[in-house]
Amino acid sequence: MGVDSPQPVRILVVDDDPGDVLMIEEALADSDVEKIIDVVSDGEEAMEFLRAEGRHEQARRPDVILLDLNMPRMDGRQVLGAVKQDEDLRTIPIVVLTTSNADTDIVGSYTLQANAYVTKPIDLDDFNDVVRRIDEFFGRVVVLPKRS
Repeated sequence: MGVDSPQPVRILVVDDDPGDVLMIEEALADSDVEKIIDVVSDGEEAMEFLRAEGRHEQARRPDVILLDLNMPRMDGRQVLGAVKQDEDLRTIPIVVLTTSNADTDIVGSYTLQANAYVTKPIDLDDFNDVVRRIDEFFGRVVVLPKRS
């Protein structure tokens, strides 16, 4: 890759709903932002991935995380807290992408230093639009921290 060609944006999707994951992947595929998408299905696996441990010892650091809140084993709130307290991981932007629009979840996520909170729309077209906007924002607009 030359100096003028940016590296693909690495996106880690943390979501236990296969249907939502599929919709996220399809919406991301619709944009022309070059990206690499990794998917994990719960918080424990997310932390393994981010720390390149266990079955994810070959994992590469993501540029941005799309994080669902309600998952088994370790939920999104716990992942958010763990990532933002970790010296090596805290600079990774985290977008909470969840079905909850409860004030406690919104305030709690920002208190734990989420970079953005987005409620998953019910309508498929709206859902695709929201994911594409997130992709455009982090793929084209935002300057992301360099990967270490």
